[in-house]
Amino acid sequence: MGMVIGIKPEKISTYRGLHAQAWPQVLAKMTEGNIRNFSIFLHEAECLLSGYWEYHGGDLEKDMALVAADLKTQEWWALTDECQRPLPGRAKSEHWAMMKEVFYHA
Repeated sequence: MGMVIGIKPEKISTYRGLHAQAWPQVLAKMTEGNIRNFSIFLHEAECLLSGYWEYHGGDLEKDMALVAADLKTQEWWALTDECQRPLPGRAKSEHWAMMKEVFYHA
């Protein structure tokens, strides 16, 4: 899965600090939700974040609901969302705009 979102320039340091000390409970819930190899990249000059993660489960909707229902994850998202600037072209149901894969090399 690939996704993109803006970041508020004045919040870049805060965002980096949060992820330098990511909460173990949130990471454990992501693992329980079958999310693997999650990476976030920063393009600082354009104030963009891009994320990549792999789903290794059998029911994406169920697993995403499990993660979203977690109170610690909701608390984490409240902190990180404050740093982000959702893109105007995203789908109404999205915070991060999901991207379509156009190339893959294994």
